[in-house]
Amino acid sequence: MSAPVQQAEAQLLLEIADGIATVTLNRPGQFNALSCALISDLQSAFDRIAVDPAVRVVVLAARGRGFCAGHDLKEIRAMAGVPEVESLFARCSRMMLTITRLPQPVIAKVHGLATAAGCQLVATCDLAIASDSATFATPGVNIGAFCSTPGVALGRAVGRKHAMEMLLTGAPIDAARAYGIGLVNRVVPAETLDAEASAMARLIATRSSSAVASGKEVFYRQLEVPLDEAYAIAGRAIACDFFTADGKEGVDAFLGKRAPVWPDRR
Repeated sequence: MSAPVQQAEAQLLLEIADGIATVTLNRPGQFNALSCALISDLQSAFDRIAVDPAVRVVVLAARGRGFCAGHDLKEIRAMAGVPEVESLFARCSRMMLTITRLPQPVIAKVHGLATAAGCQLVATCDLAIASDSATFATPGVNIGAFCSTPGVALGRAVGRKHAMEMLLTGAPIDAARAYGIGLVNRVVPAETLDAEASAMARLIATRSSSAVASGKEVFYRQLEVPLDEAYAIAGRAIACDFFTADGKEGVDAFLGKRAPVWPDRR
């Protein structure tokens, strides 16, 4: 079923099929730059997905020659002052946080360039698969506006020194380097990118939705607390998992040497 987001047919597409939601940036003439309107439509799409029990995994994709060139600089240049620009970045940050807080995992399918807030999107997604022609950069320093908000996600996705090198130099890195520093999970030939992303999404879609949602939430929460508190949070979560309907079915299936049939898919 294809369902374009309301009032955004020209710039954002949302398709839901077989438990997979594909969210596609569709401003190819602007390299999918994140305008105010596109950020708003992304927020609406993710809010819708968050409460849809039929969606088990999300793929974030883009049309055109590149994934996302970051914020729309023409739009920013036309703004009146700091409060208006700060409000834009606050809305963008909320959208990025929504990706992290979605119960469903989000896979970035990256081709072409992913720069500034586009690189931030890749770093924010739970997983990322890139074509071998993809490039990544946080080039704000080149135009006198340090990529501070992209640095929040980037600094949590890769090692600190790798993040700082990208942020301080503004120099692009290729897909192989992005894989080497942990920004993406896989690099594949451009002609197999769609198939690889689909295969990963389909595999995750077969897993327990409740376990995935619980695990994603705990994973990000435990990263921000001391080690002993992290183990306490994780221990409580896994103990609770065993007593959910999915947990009981999963253990029974394992002990019975059969494939599980998750309760929400019967």
